Amino acid sequence: MKRLLVVAPHPDDETLGAGGTIIKLANEGYEVAVLTVSGHLPPLYDRADYEVTLAEAKNAFSMLGVSKSWFLEIPATMIGDQPVGVLNRKIVQVINDFEPEIVLCPFPDRHIDHRIVFESVMVSCRPVGSGRCVKMLASYETLSETHWNAPNIEANFTPNWVVDITDQIEKKISALNCYESQIPHFPGARSLEAAKSLAMFRGTQAGFSYGEAFQIIRKSS
Repeated sequence: MKRLLVVAPHPDDETLGAGGTIIKLANEGYEVAVLTVSGHLPPLYDRADYEVTLAEAKNAFSMLGVSKSWFLEIPATMIGDQPVGVLNRKIVQVINDFEPEIVLCPFPDRHIDHRIVFESVMVSCRPVGSGRCVKMLASYETLSETHWNAPNIEANFTPNWVVDITDQIEKKISALNCYESQIPHFPGARSLEAAKSLAMFRGTQAGFSYGEAFQIIRKSS
């Protein structure tokens, strides 16, 4: 069985960035897993806030077709407090256990957690040891954060792979709607309307009605 692993810095990033692709590949017979690195935990949030987002994530996963998930429970914005080697080992362990053929990770955008997770995934997916199983590594965009980078000063998201999610867009939006505590009303940058509009824009760039864009980092046959 082919396997897809999506690494999400926070609950909802996986659906925002790759929800349609998750649905599509799950329907094509892929086993799909999500690794959520951090969450709304003390000291910035109450534990009750985390439990809400955890329940929302599990509901979204069920709609997306995710069959396996891990939650590392590192406090949001504090992933950088983890020793680099410790964080890398945690991600490598998941790759060892799941052996994904495709890994999708966040683009290193404005959010510090996204940048740190990107760096760790890059190390964990090197084509040596357990990383040899990964045939394609790509980054996804996350509404608001990816688009708030400083153009030409920081890295710009430049997609070179667009997945046609025309048949999956409505279910993606429904899964995103599971995150009631996280998704703002329009014109919020992460609103349902904004997510659908981005999918329409990315789709029309590639001749589809709706699409999800990725930047391929490495691909091997």
